[in-house]
Amino acid sequence: MKLIDLKDFPLLAAVCALLASPSAMAEQEPYPLEYFALREVTSNVTISPDGKRVAMLKILSREGDPVLHVYDSDDMEADAFVVDADPMEITSYSWASDNHIVLTLRQRNRKMVKGQEESVFDYRIAVLDIEDEEFEDFDSVSPRIENVLPNVPSKVIISERPDADNPFALDEAFRPRAYYELDLDRGTKKLLMRGKWSVAQTVFDADGNPRIARGYDVSDHEYVVYYRDPGEKSWRDVHRMSDDDFRVWREDVVGFDDAVPGNLLLKAHNGDDKLGLWSYNPKTDEYEELLYRRSDVDVYGARFNSNTWADPDRVSAVSYFKDKFHFEYFDEIEGATFRQLEELIPYSHYVSITSRSRDGNSLVAYNVGPHDPGTYYLFRNGEFKSVGSKQPLFSSENLADVEYFQYKARDGEDLAGFITLPKGKPPYPTVVMPHGGPHVHEIVLYDEWAQMLANNGYMVVQPQFRMSQGYGYDHFTSAFLEGSQAGRMMQDDKDDAVLHLVEKGLADPDRMAMYGWSYGGYAALIAASRTPQNYQCTIAGAAVTDYQMAANDFTRRTPRGASLVWRDVYEYGAVQPVEEVPKVNVPILLIHGSVDSRVLPKQAKVYLKELEKHEKYHKMVWLDGADHFYSTLYYSHQIELYESIIDFLQNDCGTMSTEMQANVTDD
Repeated sequence: MKLIDLKDFPLLAAVCALLASPSAMAEQEPYPLEYFALREVTSNVTISPDGKRVAMLKILSREGDPVLHVYDSDDMEADAFVVDADPMEITSYSWASDNHIVLTLRQRNRKMVKGQEESVFDYRIAVLDIEDEEFEDFDSVSPRIENVLPNVPSKVIISERPDADNPFALDEAFRPRAYYELDLDRGTKKLLMRGKWSVAQTVFDADGNPRIARGYDVSDHEYVVYYRDPGEKSWRDVHRMSDDDFRVWREDVVGFDDAVPGNLLLKAHNGDDKLGLWSYNPKTDEYEELLYRRSDVDVYGARFNSNTWADPDRVSAVSYFKDKFHFEYFDEIEGATFRQLEELIPYSHYVSITSRSRDGNSLVAYNVGPHDPGTYYLFRNGEFKSVGSKQPLFSSENLADVEYFQYKARDGEDLAGFITLPKGKPPYPTVVMPHGGPHVHEIVLYDEWAQMLANNGYMVVQPQFRMSQGYGYDHFTSAFLEGSQAGRMMQDDKDDAVLHLVEKGLADPDRMAMYGWSYGGYAALIAASRTPQNYQCTIAGAAVTDYQMAANDFTRRTPRGASLVWRDVYEYGAVQPVEEVPKVNVPILLIHGSVDSRVLPKQAKVYLKELEKHEKYHKMVWLDGADHFYSTLYYSHQIELYESIIDFLQNDCGTMSTEMQANVTDD
């Protein structure tokens, strides 16, 4: 394996110095909103196992779909081998051999959704033979590339979810999937195993051996982790957790412990508030060694060896996210490689290696952060160069800084958040932008929405309120275990963040708004009906307006254990925005996708009806053909979204009339 060494290619210093030197900054007009509305121009850049080809997805027009381009890695200026899946859309791909690429595809075949998670898309999976220019595709339901089997030539394992019945009865990691082997040479698909509730999902090693499985024991109401060594035919039950235990939503198998053969690496609490990384013995069901844990934040996960062809199952580092991603390396050579890349890449923030040749001599690196929407770099034959940017129209120096901050909630709890700072001097007009979920771990790297708002003069605040993952078990469960805090303490946490910034002189108290999507949209609606009022307007995208309605739509079968507590306590006990409409005292902009399969359009319709009934100042924007998720928002959706947000902030925020305010009612 050849490692990157600056002394081996002295031109790098000059090249990278040129890339890193900022142009002189002048007063900058905001970028056109069209720039932010563009889908990723270049994405998913990877190098083939033999290092001879570089593949990437490119979108060639505003309304275009991703097209696969494959280049000669020694002559990137030559014409590419191009694959357009029209009328289907390429959603992902992976190198499976020196000459084969496996792709996942989708096509919109329905105009509307009838129920929760009933997508308007159909899916297929395909194998592309670059050498022979042949394309073989197969029907598939929610396909996923599981393992490209580095040690098994011409074979790949994929999975799909064959049974759409009640997909949300169990946690995602325990929903049954079927596993197939694709033969790249023959173009055939063979069933390996079909998941069932008891053994639902399986992890395979690089040799194709099923090693780890997850399932649900219906009789004992327990989630189960199974394990078996290579060559064993039956699973061993190695770890159980009651379905009443909310840790099942947080703990996970990370990989194999290379230092202790037979042991697994688990992300687990094991009696502590914060998640740590443990070496776990599946034969004795014992946590044998704590490898890493912090007192401030959870362990996020693991970084695998950058050469997935030569060392496919080796974990090289443990990661955590606080102000940014941080890594503690077990493998010093890997650590040195990443440190060199961070020194070479302009505005380095989160640097990863998307792929590496089998011999280790060629690689594709990727950087993303506040001043870089995403740039790919190729290292080959002693040369290190940029080969594509997700958003090439932006200049790094004209994007906004992001800062991590800490504050105290009104009950004394220590909380954290992120601010995206516009150009100019404070105090700034401010938009509080709570994340969706709400039980997700928000990773703030390059946030398109925050950058768009900051580019138009608004400071953006992203508070990590109670329920946010990544800050410990108590931070998560305090939002619901003793009663739902949705619309209560969770909402206070958001307000306390911006009030802290007002006190620090950063936020202008007379120019504040809240904007969010999904749960964030819910929070924006709650904010609109609170007294005392901190905001001049709110913008609610894809908002949950009635949690009870959403819960009934979401679980088509009675949930179990922790999921039952979640429904009965958190969702049913939440402050329901649709019931708070009489208290609304600021203008509201509602935005919703017409085929939203997660928060059904009827959620917006029932809230809109109440706004009209109570004569509240509002505007409504329907994004025609848009689903709930970012990957389903095309250019036409994005430009309408951004134009409506900026127009509302500039022309409607704070304009509620005296007559409208008179319609506000108290409890």
